[in-house]
Amino acid sequence: MRIAHLIMVHKNAAQVERLVKALAHEQFDFYIHLDAKANLEDYAGVAALPQVTFIQKRYDIPWASYNLTAAAVQGIREILASGTSYDFINLMSGQDYPIKSPDSIYSFFARHIGCTFLAFEPQSEDSEWWRHAIGRIEKYHMIQFSFKARYRVEKVLNWLLPKRKFPLPYKLYGGTYGTWWTMGTDCAAYLLKFMDEHPGLRRFSYFTWAPDEFLVSTILMNSPLKDKIINDNYRYLDWSRGGPNPKTLTVEDANELARSYKLFARKFDITQDAEILDIVDGLVANSDFRLSV
Repeated sequence: MRIAHLIMVHKNAAQVERLVKALAHEQFDFYIHLDAKANLEDYAGVAALPQVTFIQKRYDIPWASYNLTAAAVQGIREILASGTSYDFINLMSGQDYPIKSPDSIYSFFARHIGCTFLAFEPQSEDSEWWRHAIGRIEKYHMIQFSFKARYRVEKVLNWLLPKRKFPLPYKLYGGTYGTWWTMGTDCAAYLLKFMDEHPGLRRFSYFTWAPDEFLVSTILMNSPLKDKIINDNYRYLDWSRGGPNPKTLTVEDANELARSYKLFARKFDITQDAEILDIVDGLVANSDFRLSV
């Protein structure tokens, strides 16, 4: 069993290097997508680590834009074309960190070959997230673009044009945990082929705010592979403060991380609190944790 960890990176080269070292395992390879705005030379230390490959086609990824999904799909493309056979592709950010040992993570996925791990809510009037998020689909958003008058154009488009509709007759799935996933390579190949065959879906997503939180889940949960999907991405995030971003984790979160059954946590920032990663390393080193799932 072998895993390709696809890591989306835009800052903090030292933190990314620490992440790769913390997750090092003989059956884990690391594929780094470095945002096109970042300087590749700053990541020489990461590139020198064993089993690390940089994704060749780099995307400039504005926050909440479709380009995060586009970069992940490109990562899948290059991983599947690498010539190495993988059982899983695990999408992470450079601000993630393992909260279980590499051996525990390996053992967990070895017991679940053939599965895909996503986190989502089906679209429903009872879903607080969907009551807000439906506006991402029905309205035009210009987050993908950088010209000065983009928000004025956005306002005019939404005033003049009717509500948008998702371009496929699909039930929608998504949520605040939807961006990050661990995907069996059969689902990854299906997603890649689907995106290549539906350019209209890409065009729709260019005008969508944060499609990464629902697009992949929607495609796969409407696919023939849906029965292989487990609704848990095994990431610890803290959304308790509200807003569009999860809390940046610090030493005050150590107890919650120690109690969590999740495999990974995000997000961390060593420029704000590096000590929490030392604490996590200690928890992992002294834990005899076993997942029962």
